[in-house]
Amino acid sequence: MLAFAASLLTARRVRAHGFLLALCLWVIYAWNIATPGLRDRAGNLKGTDFLHLYTLGSLALAHRGADLYDMQAQAALAAQRVPAAAGIRYLPLYPPQVSILFASFAQLSYGWGLVLWLLVSAAIYASCAYALWRACPSLRGEGRTVLILAIAFPAFWHLIAWGQTSALALACFTLAFFALRNERDFLAGLTLGCLIFKPQLGVAAAVIFTVEHRWKLIAGAVLSALFQFAAAWLYYGVGPLRDWIGALLRFPTQLSLLEPKPYQTHSLRSFWTMLLPWPRLSLAVYIITALLVLVLAVRSWQSNLSLPLPLRYSTLLLATVLVAPHLTVYDLVIFGPALLFLTDWCIKHPNDSATPPLKLLLYLAYALPLLGPLARWTHVQLSVPVMLFLLYMISQLEKRLAARPASA
Repeated sequence: MLAFAASLLTARRVRAHGFLLALCLWVIYAWNIATPGLRDRAGNLKGTDFLHLYTLGSLALAHRGADLYDMQAQAALAAQRVPAAAGIRYLPLYPPQVSILFASFAQLSYGWGLVLWLLVSAAIYASCAYALWRACPSLRGEGRTVLILAIAFPAFWHLIAWGQTSALALACFTLAFFALRNERDFLAGLTLGCLIFKPQLGVAAAVIFTVEHRWKLIAGAVLSALFQFAAAWLYYGVGPLRDWIGALLRFPTQLSLLEPKPYQTHSLRSFWTMLLPWPRLSLAVYIITALLVLVLAVRSWQSNLSLPLPLRYSTLLLATVLVAPHLTVYDLVIFGPALLFLTDWCIKHPNDSATPPLKLLLYLAYALPLLGPLARWTHVQLSVPVMLFLLYMISQLEKRLAARPASA
């Protein structure tokens, strides 16, 4: 059955599916925002989460470091600068240096700042997609298909619709991959350390590379994070850094504010939280399954003689998504490189027994975030078990590849 289903996923069919999906998603997006003013047809502020970034940038312009973690002060400032945003509140969790980054956007009006940020995000996404495609030899002849699927990628659509920062995280992971490919661990660490602006995305990498004793990489990551904190300290003083740490410590008690739409989250923690109505049990199961995921990922990296870097890096990205304590649908753009790497492997090994199930799982992992809202009623986020199966498939693939030289 798996082989039959996978056989239906020809390049022509996948390209057609991607074209139809891109057409539907972007027509809906254009129709939704084609309204006068800053509210879309659903009544939401255009750019949604960019308002929070715009407000942080406004605080940076005024050197109001004491208000970086004050929800009330930020809501008042947002309403003052963007009257259409009156009544909207965000839980402030970004480290203080993020506000400095967005100060230049806050110099513009909200509308033009949003347009500029979306253009920057799209440019970063496109650059990463192009560089990663060029790194996949078996996909070189499928440039048109890759382009269509990149445009139709649901995570990218959500990234633009929400006005979020996940393109920066994708850039960090992309640059780190090329640094590792060139055996430049320190540079890879510098880029991964930039993930401190979304620290939940660095958990898996920290565990994997610490267990691997990749000390140059770890040193680069620590130095990168310290450099960002130093910039914040020089700009604001030490107060906002203390406030940020306090905000992180309060994070577990404020999840309802951070995740008003839990059905749009795609990690093991939110998967078990939605499925199991008992908080302590769901937390325990999350910790157990997260540890299992990390064990599988670490084992894949310890088999570096048998498993090529693109496949090992795919396990890192899968583990990053799965173990993150908070991961919303737009953050799934960081999973894009794994989709390319694994597809490249499937094309290169059409006769391998793992190829049919991998092809089907990749198709599902790409498309299932569209069905995330169904979890409001089913309480099952289907993307999460699919990613778990993908990670398991790679671990089994590693065992077979490692056994081949011994049996030759």
